[in-house]
Amino acid sequence: MDENLMSALNEIEKEKGISKEIMFEAIETALISAYKKNFGTAQNVRIEIDRESGKVCTFVEKVVVEEVNDENTEISIQDAHKIDPRLKCGDIVRIEITPKSFGRIAAQTAKQVVIQRIREAEREMMYKYFINKENDIVTGIVERIDKKSVLIDLGNAETTMPLTEKLPNETLRPGDRIKLYVMEVKKTTKGPQIVVSRTHPGLVKRLFEQEVPEIYDGTVEIKSIAREAGSRTKIAVHSNDKNVDGVGACVGFKGNRVQAIVDELKGEKIDIIKWSSDIKEYIAAALSPARVLSVDINNVEKIARVLVPSHQLSLAIGKEGQNARLAAKLTGWKIDINGTDIENEGGKEI
Repeated sequence: MDENLMSALNEIEKEKGISKEIMFEAIETALISAYKKNFGTAQNVRIEIDRESGKVCTFVEKVVVEEVNDENTEISIQDAHKIDPRLKCGDIVRIEITPKSFGRIAAQTAKQVVIQRIREAEREMMYKYFINKENDIVTGIVERIDKKSVLIDLGNAETTMPLTEKLPNETLRPGDRIKLYVMEVKKTTKGPQIVVSRTHPGLVKRLFEQEVPEIYDGTVEIKSIAREAGSRTKIAVHSNDKNVDGVGACVGFKGNRVQAIVDELKGEKIDIIKWSSDIKEYIAAALSPARVLSVDINNVEKIARVLVPSHQLSLAIGKEGQNARLAAKLTGWKIDINGTDIENEGGKEI
């Protein structure tokens, strides 16, 4: 192998973190196949590369026998003594059989192995990087949009996002920088397959963690999220510090924190509510902005019957039932909403 290749192995070890010894072993294995393909099929051929000089030596290992039955694997005791008089029957003798023309084949094979190993190492490094990003946010640049998907550049990798995972109310153009939720990372022979989404509830959760320091440090906890991507999200939060208002922390000064997230989600409405261990209070809060008069619960069937002022019934249910649907998803309870013209009917106002 030439000096350039030896230098390249040193650089690869430094830059890519691939052990030089691993590279040598891979090249030696590949050279055995190359030898058998070009010079015969000796079963016990061995190839060694000098770790300092890069010199390639090819040996065949033969068993010392009284009478030779297979010249490829055996050597007579008489011929063995010409190599080393101390050899006896049953010993293994190594005979160098490096062809003069093998140098060119060796160098070519070595380069192919090195290129392959570099690609494998880069794919492995990419996989390790993105597997740590699973259930997290990455930033990508839109490269191309077609009828079914969006091609996105993630910096050191590319991914394809189906149009079903795009926000229904956003128009993407090449060059747009967008944030994506990594749902899954799969290892393939062509490198990591990165499954991303803009519609997953996890995107909203991670955006709040990035935007709100109190969530990031654990002072405020996100208890539940219900989302209809591109339209509305409800998020229930709880403060672990009685001196910190969880809802206020998420909204931010003059609404700056929640507005940054709304802007990223192209105008998607976000309702931030206070989580409560009291299920009646929690369900009432989940139905905001409607005012709830009373909540009666059936713990066995997990059904909540909610009473609201008649003039707020449509607000509680929401357009096409969205508000009630999101509240049910947020709390995990089935919610039956009714209106009344009598304030406080069915119990005191919640």
